[in-house]
Amino acid sequence: MPGPKRHRRERTEEWANIQQWTLWPEQELYEAIRPLVLFHETAGERAKAIDVPQRTLARKADEFERSGMASLFAAGSQGGARETGKTLPPEIRQLIVDLHAEMSSMSWREIAEVCYIRYGRRPDHKNIKRIATSGPAPSLSARRYQPWHQIPDPAERKLAVIRLHAEGWSITSIAEYLQTTRPTIYETLRRWAEEGVAGLDAKPKTNKGVRKVTLHVRNEIRKLQENPLLGEYRVHTALLRMGIEVSPATCGRIMAANRQVYGLDKPKHEGRAKLEMPFKAERRHQYWSADVRYIEEHLLPDPRPVYVITIFENFSRSVTRNSSRTLSEAKEEMPLVRFRSSPRDLMATGVAFG
Repeated sequence: MPGPKRHRRERTEEWANIQQWTLWPEQELYEAIRPLVLFHETAGERAKAIDVPQRTLARKADEFERSGMASLFAAGSQGGARETGKTLPPEIRQLIVDLHAEMSSMSWREIAEVCYIRYGRRPDHKNIKRIATSGPAPSLSARRYQPWHQIPDPAERKLAVIRLHAEGWSITSIAEYLQTTRPTIYETLRRWAEEGVAGLDAKPKTNKGVRKVTLHVRNEIRKLQENPLLGEYRVHTALLRMGIEVSPATCGRIMAANRQVYGLDKPKHEGRAKLEMPFKAERRHQYWSADVRYIEEHLLPDPRPVYVITIFENFSRSVTRNSSRTLSEAKEEMPLVRFRSSPRDLMATGVAFG
């Protein structure tokens, strides 16, 4: 009778012995996280026992609870295997070198994303850095796409954006590579997603709204413009009376165009004589002016409406007296007001309500 294939060993928790007895890296990884997933031991306690980083144990335990045994292998649950530099095929290594030569500012993780989209294998970003800086010579001798404004056909510009985005390039990298803005790239991709092939056509830069200025409106402005005394604001008011709503600025632009076409004259501005200030004082305290304002909404403690009475000295234009009182208080106070001097005449500028 043949003997047993495996010799019995004593059970042990010594990590050094367990490492010697494990046959596969996946088996060793499971033994490292087994107390965490079976007995709910903390990652910190396990890290001290086996001298493994605490964060690594916690992350691996979370991946095992989420994905099971598949998390122990190199192919994780997030998009493809993490390849090493030695196991990468030549075409992926050449792609890494070409991407770095074509767009040197592209991040290593973005290059890994491009490799995964094209070949289904995601290299580690550290290996990508090593391959890009010390790998084979680039196979590209010129740019695949010219800058945005150097591509004459608008459809070809947008196709370049769509192809680069399909390869895995980010919006920032595409905008920097084509020497354009990120909003332009976003708008191109949005139109492609919503309109498909029709989104490649250039949109005419026209006003989408309804045009208010019709031939009828222009003709009415021309008729009014025959009067040289009417400016854009008076023409605007006259059109409102006809039921036509056009802004004064639009009236001014149409009037300027009509002057060039029909040879119409500009509105004539007649000079006005400068009016002298009424009750202009020639000496101090010759005339005083009183300004009375009735205020209903204010921040005074008393909520009742108040009269704000201000007295000005016309020669120096200084405030002689200023008071805020209710009506009853004003009647009582005004006869008791005493001034250092009195004017020859006192004018009231009126009462303002606010």
